[in-house]
Amino acid sequence: MIVRKKENWFKMLFVWHGSVLPALVPRLLLLFALSLSVAYFRGNIFSFKVPLNTAPLTLFGFVLALFLGFRNNVSYERYWEGRKLWGSLLNVSRSLTRQALTLGSPKAHKDTVADFVNLLSAFLHALKHQLRQTDAHDDLTPRLSPQQLRLVQNARYKPAIVLKLMAEWVEQSREENRIDSIQQARFDENFDNLANIVGGCERIISTPIPYSYRVLLHRTVYIYCLLLPFGLVDALGWFMPLIVVFIAYTFVALEAIADEIEEPFGIEANDLALNSMCSVIDHTIYEMIGKQIDTNHKPIHNIID
Repeated sequence: MIVRKKENWFKMLFVWHGSVLPALVPRLLLLFALSLSVAYFRGNIFSFKVPLNTAPLTLFGFVLALFLGFRNNVSYERYWEGRKLWGSLLNVSRSLTRQALTLGSPKAHKDTVADFVNLLSAFLHALKHQLRQTDAHDDLTPRLSPQQLRLVQNARYKPAIVLKLMAEWVEQSREENRIDSIQQARFDENFDNLANIVGGCERIISTPIPYSYRVLLHRTVYIYCLLLPFGLVDALGWFMPLIVVFIAYTFVALEAIADEIEEPFGIEANDLALNSMCSVIDHTIYEMIGKQIDTNHKPIHNIID
């Protein structure tokens, strides 16, 4: 995700990186060429004059704008739900770290808290890579022991396995009388919250907007853009291609943005900044136990004392 400070209004007109315009340029150039051809032949196809004017296109454009607005609202709702889930992940991570530090007898298990925090950090990165369907090995290696790494790396649902390892740490703490059963239940509540966050993210990934709805809107947008030159040529003449490209950019860009943020956990310019979110959570949980992380946002090698 690209996060910028507010630009000057004039600079905003020429922003390229992070805009959907680069992906749309070939399509807009093709439409511009079509519009020039329509202007040259004055809206005629061979000897047939296409009987279009601005009235039906205006009505059709208004209805199409409503559908695009609805489509963007649905996509942004999914995007915002993903952001709220990762915001909850930050809160739960802080709570779990605080519980590991303060519940029970801190002096008796202080040295083992770093093990738990490493597992919590591994959980974050395992979830990030599962959502992006990328390899988590490089992020998990400095956070897990060799035995834990083998167990997690061979799993299909890595966050669930890391969550199990955290629960085993809590169970071992109870068996060693570092915490009691009531304190263990407090941990379990937050583990349930982590599981709910994973399930919410998986729901967004596994339930896309119905394909037939996307196809219908996609076809409608492009049919409208192809008909637009014939409806405006008589009123605008040679100025028509510029107006058509501008209108088409608005509609096509809205559809492209909706497609991009529909799955908010990817690596496109407008997707959620999961790398930065993991970095923020890493910094806060390691800071709580008095540890430092390096500039690559990974625990230092001697993180476990």
